[in-house]
Amino acid sequence: MTIGPRAFSDLSAIDANDRKILNLLYTGLSDASIARHLDVGHRTVQRRVQRLMEQLQANGRVALGARAQELGLLHSRRRDRAVANGDGDAAGGHGARGPFSQR
Repeated sequence: MTIGPRAFSDLSAIDANDRKILNLLYTGLSDASIARHLDVGHRTVQRRVQRLMEQLQANGRVALGARAQELGLLHSRRRDRAVANGDGDAAGGHGARGPFSQR
């Protein structure tokens, strides 16, 4: 859950790797899977997720996903597919855990 309305205008602080992490989190991957996908360490992903939560003022992974979506940091392909399907679930296929679940 985000902490009230606020302006976050410095999207330049979110680099390409951060965006990759956000998108991979959104697809439901664990930190370990993201680490393997990006060829970095598991702790590196955990630290970057924590830093992203601080930068985007999100107090958890679900809030991070909502905030990233609000700021347009996620690939639009997913949103377009969800709108086309009429289901509103932009990532699809999350299983019981859902996007940005703790893993």
